[in-house]
Amino acid sequence: MVAAEKRRAYRSDTYWGRPVPGFGDPNARVLVLGLAPAAHGANRTGRVFTGDGTGGSGDFLMRALHANGFANIATSQHIEDGLMLNDAYIAAAVRCAPPANKPHPDEITRCLDHLDAEVALLPRVRVVVALGKIGFDAWLQLQRRRGITLSPRPQFGHGVVVRMKMETERAPIVIGCYHPSRQNTNTGKLTPAMMAGVFKKARKLAGS
Repeated sequence: MVAAEKRRAYRSDTYWGRPVPGFGDPNARVLVLGLAPAAHGANRTGRVFTGDGTGGSGDFLMRALHANGFANIATSQHIEDGLMLNDAYIAAAVRCAPPANKPHPDEITRCLDHLDAEVALLPRVRVVVALGKIGFDAWLQLQRRRGITLSPRPQFGHGVVVRMKMETERAPIVIGCYHPSRQNTNTGKLTPAMMAGVFKKARKLAGS
């Protein structure tokens, strides 16, 4: 249904309209966990954080990744734009575009199996940058399924760093980051410097 209701600018496009997989370096030490495919972005192009317009969340995110050496270009407009990620991988808590861009808790729970399987193929991840409270909470929910519990429960905040301990192996460090939605970037709640700072911190922690 989301793919059937096309935006005028993309009326002639064939929408991907299916679950959107993650994208990036399979040897990544940094995992970026977003919310869900944008209705006219990833849901249209088939690649996460791609095609939501100049100045959209994809470009905002790529500028920060590019500034810290994680991306070879600073934009993300279509799947043949030459974008490549280095030491970073981007995934979403929900793999299909939800109505009104607001996934129901049940959708997040159902998609955890896919996220779990995707993360299992990224054995070198040491840092997770969770975009927005939904991404942050989804990651904590996945860790609980893996037997990791934190008390008191960490609270989401921009720049918050959470270190998790496991008896058998080291769990990735988590950094909270405001989601680069237009609502946040247009109001100044999230600035380019703030987002770049998160990935500067992620690079430092990944290499420690």
